Amino acid sequence: MKCLRRLRDRLTEYEVTVDTETKEFKIKVGTPTTAALIVKESGIEKGSSEPGRNPVGNLSFEQVVKIAKMKWPDMRAKTLKAAVKQVLGTCLSMGVTVEGKSPKEVIREVDSGAYDDRLKEAEG
Repeated sequence: MKCLRRLRDRLTEYEVTVDTETKEFKIKVGTPTTAALIVKESGIEKGSSEPGRNPVGNLSFEQVVKIAKMKWPDMRAKTLKAAVKQVLGTCLSMGVTVEGKSPKEVIREVDSGAYDDRLKEAEG
C-alpha cells in the first residue's frame, strides 16, 4: 500500500508492507516530490497558475542540482545531467525560472554543454 502525506510541509511518499500471517510490517519513507522540493528551495507557496506567462519564483542552477541529487535515486535518469533536465522540466510546469531564465532555455544550455563543468563538480 502506498500513501502520500504532508510531513513538515513536504509531500512525502510512504510504502507500507504488511505480512498478514506474522503481522509484521515494513515502512519505507521516500523523498518528497520534486515539486515539493522546488517549492521549498524557491520559497514560494505553490506553482504558477500560468507557468508560461507568470513566473512565481527563481532558483539558482546549484539549487536545481541539489534537488536533482536528492531525487536521482527515485528517477529513471542514468546521469546527473538527465536528472537535472527532469527537475528543469518540473520548474517549467510550475512557472519557476532558473537564474532568471526560462527552464527551456536552461535545458538547451545544458544540452549544449554550458553547465558540464558545474555538473562534473557536483558529481565528484
